Order: sequence, then structure tokens, then C-alpha cells
Amino acid sequence: MAYHGPSYGLSRECQMKAQAKFQLDRAIEALDWVEAVLGRQLAAENGGEPVRPIRDQLDFAAPLKDGTALCDLINKLHPGAVKKVNRNKTPFMMRENLEMFLKGCVAYGLKNQDLFQVNDLYEHRNLYMVVDCIFALGGLAQKFGFDGPVIGVKVSDENRRNFTREQLAASSKIIGLQYGSNSGASQRGMTAYGTTRQILPDGKSST
Repeated sequence: MAYHGPSYGLSRECQMKAQAKFQLDRAIEALDWVEAVLGRQLAAENGGEPVRPIRDQLDFAAPLKDGTALCDLINKLHPGAVKKVNRNKTPFMMRENLEMFLKGCVAYGLKNQDLFQVNDLYEHRNLYMVVDCIFALGGLAQKFGFDGPVIGVKVSDENRRNFTREQLAASSKIIGLQYGSNSGASQRGMTAYGTTRQILPDGKSST
């Protein structure tokens, strides 16, 4: 288990912001999906009883921290992504599992911005990023036609448009509306700069 002292100053502020981004209901949904895909209940890293109910961030991290469940997950979605899953619960092996999972996600097609860092999970630094990664992985699985349980938003397919040089050249001659227009503009009804404005008894103004 990783131990580190309390955070202070800017580190403390960053830690509080990370904790505020963690949504328990979303984390529970992520764990439910992992269990549904694997077809088994997840247990804490020491192999004890299933971690239910999930009450906080630590409960969420407990069954994922050793990396075995995550490696099994990516192997379900992308067979062979992780060649060897370390079942030995030493710190080095656990970290290696997490690294192999992340590499497997990249090989599957997940973008770098959807990944988390090993210490985000292993040291409980940014657990909301772990939740986001699982949701992103679920959305990508839908795109690739995974017929199992569903989570997240399906990643849209690329719709590339190809234009000829003539079309690109023609578009440069078009002035878009975002540049504005002076059509119909005038100074009628405006008071010239430096001119005084008087209010007459009949309610009309005069300059």
C-alpha cells in the first residue's frame, strides 16, 4: 500500500479539487459495468469479500488498485491486449498491471486524454480520472460493436470531407457574415460629438 503525508498549500488545493470532481454514483456505475463485462463480483485487493456497498472513493479504488480486474477488462474487449496479468499482489506487480492496462487501452484506440496516470489510482490522487477512463472505454467498445453491457456515450465515427484545390480556392473569396456588414448604416438620429442636448417643455429634444 502507498503511504504519503498530508498535502499543504497548492497541493492541498489540487487534492480538494480532485475530490470534488469525484461522483460516487458515476463511480458505482463504472464498477457495475466492469463486473457485468467480467461476469463476476469485484473484491478488494486482499481478495476478501466483495466491496459492496461502495461508500466513498476508497471503496471504489479497492478492487481496481491491483490492476487485475482492469487487465481482465481490456482483454475482454481487446483479446490479447495484456499478455500476462500479474496475480502476485506486490507493489511492483500491481503497478505493472496498471501500466499494461493503460497500454492496452491505447492499443484498443483510447485517446491519451482519456487515460489516467498509475498514481491516480494506486495512490488515490485523481480517482475521478479512473472513472472517466472506464466510461470512455465503454463508449469506444460500443463503437467497435461490443455486444456486451453498455456504458458511456458511443464514440462517433469519423466523417472526413475531401475538397479539391478549386473548392478551397473558391472558399477564400467568400466573405462570411462573421466579418459583419455596414449595409444600411447611417448616423441619422445620433448626436454629433461635443454637441449639447436640450430637453424642451413639449418633451422633444433639441441639439
